[in-house]
Amino acid sequence: MAKLLSQPLKLALIQLATGPSKAQNIASARRRVLEASRAGARLIVLPECFNSPYGCQYFPKYAETLLPSPPTKEQSPTFHDLSAMAAEAKAYVVGGSIPEYETSSERYFNTSLTFDPKGELLATHRKMHLFDIDIPGKITFKESEVLSPGNKVTMIDLPEYGRIAIAICYDIRFPELAMIAARHDAFLLLYPGAFNLTTGKLHWELQARARAMDNQVYVGVCSPARDMEATYNAWGHSLIVNPRAEILDEAGEDECIVYAELSGDTIAQCRKEIPIYTQRRFDVYPDVSRGKIKFDEL
Repeated sequence: MAKLLSQPLKLALIQLATGPSKAQNIASARRRVLEASRAGARLIVLPECFNSPYGCQYFPKYAETLLPSPPTKEQSPTFHDLSAMAAEAKAYVVGGSIPEYETSSERYFNTSLTFDPKGELLATHRKMHLFDIDIPGKITFKESEVLSPGNKVTMIDLPEYGRIAIAICYDIRFPELAMIAARHDAFLLLYPGAFNLTTGKLHWELQARARAMDNQVYVGVCSPARDMEATYNAWGHSLIVNPRAEILDEAGEDECIVYAELSGDTIAQCRKEIPIYTQRRFDVYPDVSRGKIKFDEL
């Protein structure tokens, strides 16, 4: 059986401190992307809403138009800056997410863009599951007041390495999405996300380790740095988990970069030791990865 990850890959998650200036946020992202590249990372991830503050009140103000693709620099400066970062770093760059405005439907989305080492767009993922929660006395947040959901599973082939899957923040709470990606040969699940101080403490690490354990793949969750003066306080603690659900590297609250070396041998050995991929009882329950799955937005 061919390895899911054909050669070792150094992954970097950038826990970026963001503020109200889009230009400064993008400049900070570029500086950190190049730092990660110099450290040997070939796959570099930015956090959710890395070019803007996070919040329903900010999405329309910071939104950019991405379609038709490629957009002009006036329509989406962030698109072009991410493309340039990837080319300069000679690395794959997952651009966390940015607020998107679709002119044809007059709708807003929370959208991730992934670029290859030549600066070419590889994939776009719109957040599928919107963050609508109400925990009395703690936090109420409803992305659906402004945002619309995406409608596809996003898988990306990296020719030198293998296949990865991209989802955003609240998407991690839905294990079906991770199962589908893993059973379609993803070696890594990436979730740019901005959990808060309530849900972060409860579930951030737990969700990352659970998705890794259930599917015996690597998982990376990439948060903004914590800013207690912002209107929304991100949890931080970006981390990378191996297929055994062990944490390989974890951030604290401040801006930093976490790194890990990913190995196809580790995935293969884990699955040999605990062979759940040959032990599932699809004669008793259905295989969600074989249902009617949308891999295209249309």
